[in-house]
Amino acid sequence: MNRIKATFDRLKSEGRGALIPFLEAYDPDAATSMAILQGMPGAGADLIEIGVPFTDPMADGPTIQAAGRRALKAGATLSRTLSMVSEFRAENDTTPIVLMGYLNPILAYNPARFCLDAACAGVDGLIVVDLPTEEAALLTSPAAENGLDMIRLVAPTTDAQRLPIVLNGCSGFVYYVSITGITGTRTASTDELAAAIPRIRAVTDLPIAVGFGVRSPAQAAAAAKVADGAVVASALIDTLAQSLDENGRARPDTVRRVLDQVRELADAVRAKESLLF
Repeated sequence: MNRIKATFDRLKSEGRGALIPFLEAYDPDAATSMAILQGMPGAGADLIEIGVPFTDPMADGPTIQAAGRRALKAGATLSRTLSMVSEFRAENDTTPIVLMGYLNPILAYNPARFCLDAACAGVDGLIVVDLPTEEAALLTSPAAENGLDMIRLVAPTTDAQRLPIVLNGCSGFVYYVSITGITGTRTASTDELAAAIPRIRAVTDLPIAVGFGVRSPAQAAAAAKVADGAVVASALIDTLAQSLDENGRARPDTVRRVLDQVRELADAVRAKESLLF
């Protein structure tokens, strides 16, 4: 069963886009991140993106970099992230899980073994931020063999000649990086998205999710309306970080605060009239 395709097909029949919230594995600790992960579907997440902590996250802004440092301090590894997914799958077999991370930990793990273990854990798709298109076969072959979608990133600077090359071998959905630069630093306007999405649709039938600049419920609703989904990352991590105590530990209301924000985002995405930004 391809959970990603099934989810986007269902949402298309319902006439709405997807909410795709992000969490960093093990931020600020294993138990808290697991509780947030388990609570996200009930709060309205259609798909979930899990960040794999890495020591050199070149695409991430200060917010997610800080989350990664907290997670690594708490003992996060690639194999422990897969164990989180396995635990999640014990009670949820329908919500798609996408891992977002960097190539170095996968190389250290061994790409073929990683794809096998990821599929066995219940992962549905992979976003590898720094995987060059020209080297993508390193992962596309073992991913395909194990039923994993390879989700490719498209940027505002990806021109018409480059776009079909980048999307060759892409599956699941296209991740549109709506801004130039790192995560969480600014937001694309509705006009910018309205101009960018059609040129991607011209070369692929895959759903398109917008990320890297979606923070508020209104922005999530607009992105999900113009495209097929909205990825919200830094805004949720900010809420988590603001809930921590002076020693960086979760407080009793940390999980609730993050999940309340997911509910607000989900309500906006599901609203019949989307607010533009």
